[in-house]
Amino acid sequence: MMSFDTYLFDLDGTLADTVEDLTTCVNLLRGELGLKPMGTEDVRVRVGDGARMLLQRSLPEDLFDEELLERFLILYEEHQYDQTRIYPGMADFLEAHKDDKLAVITNKPLRLSRLLLKELGIAHHFSLLLGAESCATRKPDPGPVREALRLLGSAPERAVMIGDHHTDLKAGHGAGIKTCFCAWGFGNDGGQPHDFRAATPADLLRLFPPTGKTS
Repeated sequence: MMSFDTYLFDLDGTLADTVEDLTTCVNLLRGELGLKPMGTEDVRVRVGDGARMLLQRSLPEDLFDEELLERFLILYEEHQYDQTRIYPGMADFLEAHKDDKLAVITNKPLRLSRLLLKELGIAHHFSLLLGAESCATRKPDPGPVREALRLLGSAPERAVMIGDHHTDLKAGHGAGIKTCFCAWGFGNDGGQPHDFRAATPADLLRLFPPTGKTS
């Protein structure tokens, strides 16, 4: 059985269900522009590549600009805790692996990610957080994963990337580590190969029992 000591997590759609608050902010901005609101599912399928791509996908092509992105980020900081919750069962996994190396790699802005993890009460589990501005590239490029391994002092063969989007799977695969697709999240695997598949957060403990324990 493979033995892992490093778990790299995506944030939105993997650790936390953030789609309701993202939808709120997309629609607040759309309302300011005189546009009709979008449904939650319409926003859900647009999440995964950072705030800029979410906004570009949620506005008419000719409307997007940097000022609107800044406005969206202001709205999101005001509302990102309204309905966002950690997925049930995820806290159990983090606590069970408290002696392992845990990190978050997200395309979400670093400051907002740090605030969100703190608000959710799970920031203390992670020794490393890499956000949108932390590296020269973002997922699906493997650069952030490689940087996380370097900073954690982790061997690639003992690390796994856990995420709900094909960007996570591509980043992990490109960095030469195992990947786990989280089927409960916002995204899809996009046909990207992955080594493990978890239908629910509870599956993670079965797939990756703490060191010294077996499934």
